[in-house]
Amino acid sequence: MAETVNYDLGDLVEMKKPHACGTNAWVINRLGADIRITCSACNRTIMLTRFNFDKRIKKVLKKAEK
Repeated sequence: MAETVNYDLGDLVEMKKPHACGTNAWVINRLGADIRITCSACNRTIMLTRFNFDKRIKKVLKKAEK
């Protein structure tokens, strides 16, 4: 069974494949049916469906400050 990863707004997450700039670290900016993430190195923003995000996420690197 696949392990579920818990994530919140503002978390720093690691994706399975690196971005073109060379980093795997992304910040979650929006949660909903679609998830918006921003590259931590070059500030490029992309949107993924929750299904695609769940497939591509590796782990949560740092939880957001509350």
